[in-house]
Amino acid sequence: MSDRKRRDDGERTSGSGRLLMGVAWALLLLGLWLWGREVTDVRQGISAPTTGDVAAVGRPLGVELPPAVEPLGDARPQRLDIPALRVQAPVVARGLDSRGAIDPPPYGQAGVVGWYRGGAQPGAAGTALLVGHVDTETRPAVFYHLSEVKPGEMVRVIRDDGTVAEFTVEDVQVFARDRFDAQQVYGTRQSGRAELRLITCGGSFDRSSRTYTANVVVSAYLSGTGL
Repeated sequence: MSDRKRRDDGERTSGSGRLLMGVAWALLLLGLWLWGREVTDVRQGISAPTTGDVAAVGRPLGVELPPAVEPLGDARPQRLDIPALRVQAPVVARGLDSRGAIDPPPYGQAGVVGWYRGGAQPGAAGTALLVGHVDTETRPAVFYHLSEVKPGEMVRVIRDDGTVAEFTVEDVQVFARDRFDAQQVYGTRQSGRAELRLITCGGSFDRSSRTYTANVVVSAYLSGTGL
């Protein structure tokens, strides 16, 4: 279901409940997945491309993608730029809360992106996870248009060592709540690559459970570097 249809979805619940519960179910799955595995398993990956839900944007036929480049060393992310969406957002490190879920950016900071510091650093080998809110009670949030990103477009992460990790989007998928696969979303696609996942809410807002019905997941890989 498109963001536009979701935005037309009638009355809203409280802003704080919507923000926190909108991402909690998917991020809780990460906590439970890591609890049952070693954290380094996030970096082991899967052997073949995944398809996600039938609502996925996927990769259109004929889109030529550049080759991956060697991963960078470790450095913490400071800012995320998505030129196609005109997104320029600060990145803050987030951990797991008492329930084992990623603690998202605080309510009132809907323009901030959260980086899961228990995983890879963006640009380094493995899968780096960045999460952001899609909206608040009154306005769009940082990842409001995330589902509109196209394969082949660029995502840049400015790092605290002065380098810029340049990622190419390879696909955009929508995972319904009842078909969410943590390995597909969080696992590394190809061993030895530096990969990035951008995650936000998708589908419609279910007022009975106070959660969204799906998650939008943008997958990208390191294809260049800059200063």
